[in-house]
Amino acid sequence: MPKAIQIHKNGGPEVMQFEDVVVGDPGEGQVLVRHTAIGVNFIDVYFRTGLYPAPQLPFTPGMEGAGVVEAIGPGVTDLKAGDRIAYPMTLGAYAEARLIPADKVVKIPEGVTDEQAASMMLKGLTAYYLLRRTYKVKKGDTILMHAAAGGVGLIVCQWANALGATVIGTAGSAEKCELAKAHGAHHAINYREEDFAERVAEITGGKKCDVVYDGVGKDVFYPSLDCLKPFGMMITFGNASGPVDPLNPLLLSQKGSLYVTRPTLATHVATRELMTEAADGLFDVVTSGKVKIEVNQRYALSDAALAHLDLEGRKTTGASVLLA
Repeated sequence: MPKAIQIHKNGGPEVMQFEDVVVGDPGEGQVLVRHTAIGVNFIDVYFRTGLYPAPQLPFTPGMEGAGVVEAIGPGVTDLKAGDRIAYPMTLGAYAEARLIPADKVVKIPEGVTDEQAASMMLKGLTAYYLLRRTYKVKKGDTILMHAAAGGVGLIVCQWANALGATVIGTAGSAEKCELAKAHGAHHAINYREEDFAERVAEITGGKKCDVVYDGVGKDVFYPSLDCLKPFGMMITFGNASGPVDPLNPLLLSQKGSLYVTRPTLATHVATRELMTEAADGLFDVVTSGKVKIEVNQRYALSDAALAHLDLEGRKTTGASVLLA
């Protein structure tokens, strides 16, 4: 019988239990996937703690994974047993095996490993919508990327650099700043030692940024507004430091007719067409070498609690995966 992480009540990492689960056979439009690698992301923490409510208790966390199709259900025509697949934004990934709708997965192309695929679907597709849909970065733009040494950050830095933007990143240590610079950031600010808004003004000669990408939330949101030029866009897409305090829209006019948006990946992969377009764009930049996906932490599936402790303790860089 396959095993999975089960959460019976919300709380700290200790609430994740490694238990036997019944998977069953694929139904109409479903495939049975045996995971080889599973991505670890802050959204998993949000579900574990209850910040994002799960549909029921108990539940299996995890939003992205990669593996091999073991069986297909009725009506599935574009996949077969043995295909390597990956998927984003489908709760239940922390499992050795699972059932999943066939239209939620994509085939992994040659040149991309299962570990890379498992760790890049959620983070890489997030980078895609941030850079190519929410604000279309172009040559000559200046961007600010918070948590530049994190999983999304390292992808955004490389991709934005390839698009011709000047990339400014923030990180919490000298080592993480160097990592961001090694992955495309032209400038890296240690926010523990410097006022990042002041440094952005210095770096840009007072012109500031076209867009700020913020997955950190509470700790950086309001100072980030001071990093934007008039008509600049503030994109808040995560809450690693906690939810952002309520915003008075009048502040946006006072700081230069700014735009603020709070997108989510779920909307950007809500249809098969949207997801395949985004996945194709991501796979193209990875297989071309413009963006390198590096898995820096590996854990056994049974050690998911340790993975969460490291993630929340900001001890990780780049991508982390659970190995099933």
